Amino acid sequence: MTVLIVTFSKDNESIPLVMEAIEARGEKAFRFDTDRYPTEVKLDIYSGDTERVIITDGEQQIDLSEVTSVWYRRMRYGLKIPESMDKQYREASINECRATVRGMIASLKGFHFDKMINVDRANNKQLQLQVAREVGLLTPRTLTTNNPEAVKQFALECKDQGIITKMLSSFAIFGDRGEEFVVFTTPITDDDLENLEGLRFCPMTFQENVPKALELRTTIVGHQLFTAAVDSQSLEGSTYDWRKEGRALVKNWQPYTLPEDVEKKLLKLMEHFGLNYGAIDIIVTPDGRHVFLEVNPVGEFFWTEVYSPHYPISQAIAEILLTQK
Repeated sequence: MTVLIVTFSKDNESIPLVMEAIEARGEKAFRFDTDRYPTEVKLDIYSGDTERVIITDGEQQIDLSEVTSVWYRRMRYGLKIPESMDKQYREASINECRATVRGMIASLKGFHFDKMINVDRANNKQLQLQVAREVGLLTPRTLTTNNPEAVKQFALECKDQGIITKMLSSFAIFGDRGEEFVVFTTPITDDDLENLEGLRFCPMTFQENVPKALELRTTIVGHQLFTAAVDSQSLEGSTYDWRKEGRALVKNWQPYTLPEDVEKKLLKLMEHFGLNYGAIDIIVTPDGRHVFLEVNPVGEFFWTEVYSPHYPISQAIAEILLTQK
């Protein structure tokens, strides 16, 4: 068996962990870094009388007729196309790379972990919250808007606990040296409520501030659930978003057992979206409620496996890639 892993060259430890698990079973894994295409990696797609797809990466080459499953993970289309290229031509080139790679993936036979159409649909955060409520999960009150008056009214409705703001999309600001500054979940102050003019340029998402006893990351692989908990309130910087102190907390994650009814509801959510994999964020409140925040269909898991022996997630992923059809 041969597994195609579609990612990019600066992806994290997740990739080698899964590749090692696949190779330990005597099978093959081929890595396709989308940021190195088309500048360094060649992709030949033949259709008509001959149906063939060949990827060439240096001395390595694979005929995708050999591929039995594909792990669709991280995409950075055409990232190494020179910045010096005319902006319009560069954008056109990147769009063509994107269409080519996604078309190639969509046409592959075999098992997809997960299908692009399912990943794309599941990435809609408003839909996630809607489906989560439908399957019986608790969710925070949420407002996405470009209307300052709606935000002020929402803040009044949530005045006891306050409100926070977050991004629906994956968003970061990059410095002059390429440093990445992630936009974290942030509390909204009274001063913020008087300075909402920027909403006319960009909508924002606001949620009630849910009190936290613990924050959970539940990684679902097939029907297996791996849940880890961290006390994000132990550090001042991670009060609203544990990722802000992610490095300081990385070894503090502990095994956690979800209530059976919550596990069943999460599996229903996954079934609705046709997902075999999802990284789910949950808040445990001081009174013991489990509040669903979101599911990332290509979310991270590596830190819970690297720093804890309790979460053999890469093994579970390898097993699905090698056994599902």
